[in-house]
Amino acid sequence: MTATLDIQPGDLNDERVLRLLADHLQDMFATSPAESVHALDVSGLSVPEITFWTVAHEGEIVGCVALKELDPGHGELKSMRTDASVRGRGLGAGLLEHVLAEAIRRDYRRVSLETGTEDFFAPARALYAKYGFVETGPFASYALDPNSVFMTIELDGR
Repeated sequence: MTATLDIQPGDLNDERVLRLLADHLQDMFATSPAESVHALDVSGLSVPEITFWTVAHEGEIVGCVALKELDPGHGELKSMRTDASVRGRGLGAGLLEHVLAEAIRRDYRRVSLETGTEDFFAPARALYAKYGFVETGPFASYALDPNSVFMTIELDGR
């Protein structure tokens, strides 16, 4: 894996992207109760308020991330995923840095996310905490859920 990641706008019609998203949804439904799965399918990622990116390695799409505009000062991290074959190589951190840089460019004051409480999500929660996300309550249309962790990073002054 090279030090510089090639993160590009994602093509939601690309079969490689569809496979990655299908794997993502499969993992979400395998680890969380259906009513607690907030992962988006292709139609959910295709709305105007969402920007979607992918990262490739050796011609394969191995990661993705999306940023949803909740309001002009608040974004939501969505659909962050790296393929199991490349986990632990810094792709998740690179995708997160990309989204945070874009949020700052857009003058967002904060970025929030929802993730799971299960052990499967522990590496993601640790990554988010490392970058300054702190646990908060539900935001946007989310409701309190024992299977969800809500996190936010304040970007003011960055």
